[in-house]
Amino acid sequence: MFYCEGTQSSPLPSDLIGVDSWDRSPHDTRAMAHEMPAVRRAGGIQIRKLAIVAVIACSIVLFFVLDLGRFLSLETLKANRDHLLAFTEANYTAAVVLFISLYIAVAGLSLPGATILTLAGGFVFGAVPATFYVNLGATTGATLAFLAARYVLRDWVEQKFGRWLEPLQQGFAKNALSYLLTLRLIPLFPFFVVNLVSGLTRVSVGTYVVATALGIIPGSFVYAYAGRQLGVINSLKEIGSPEVLGAFVLLGAFALAPILYKKLSAKAA
Repeated sequence: MFYCEGTQSSPLPSDLIGVDSWDRSPHDTRAMAHEMPAVRRAGGIQIRKLAIVAVIACSIVLFFVLDLGRFLSLETLKANRDHLLAFTEANYTAAVVLFISLYIAVAGLSLPGATILTLAGGFVFGAVPATFYVNLGATTGATLAFLAARYVLRDWVEQKFGRWLEPLQQGFAKNALSYLLTLRLIPLFPFFVVNLVSGLTRVSVGTYVVATALGIIPGSFVYAYAGRQLGVINSLKEIGSPEVLGAFVLLGAFALAPILYKKLSAKAA
């Protein structure tokens, strides 16, 4: 059918033009306008999370592919001790900055080698300064791992398992400092596991930093002090004797004492 110029054509069927576009109220339009930025923000957050995971994963893969762990072995440390001492004596400030930076990377990425770094620090810096430098590097790295786990995973864990984890979350939040001190003092709990699991809880960043900084002092000092006798150490097992481990367990139990006292007092009341 042909239409002459100026003749009005019949309207198109509603299923072609979309009824919603005609019937949408100004309120609906405003609601959509408000929803769009939220959708964009959510997409941006997911991209940032994926970027963080990608950077961490690539760093860990490169560490193992390039076999960088060979530089963090007891044999390599003993073979290069004279070079390390000479470099530290000539460039003390640079050596300290490099040492702390390496420790942050190892602790933050959960890489193996922290024990060797602590021995090396004790050997070149001395037991007490090395304990301080180790504490600074390990606490910073652990906090970065804690924050990464919290940012990337905690919302998902809360959505999936929040109902079952709620009692544990409440108990941990009330006694976070004591629990974290115990986990840090007792070397049976891997350092990186405590970092990641703590990030999934509701413990505050301040409490986490304080507990980590205090809890790793005894272990750091033991290994830093052992580093002064680097020449006679043939195995890391020689440092972690049953007596030393037992002392750490007692310290961990001491950190739990306030919690036990609260529970016993509550029952008595």
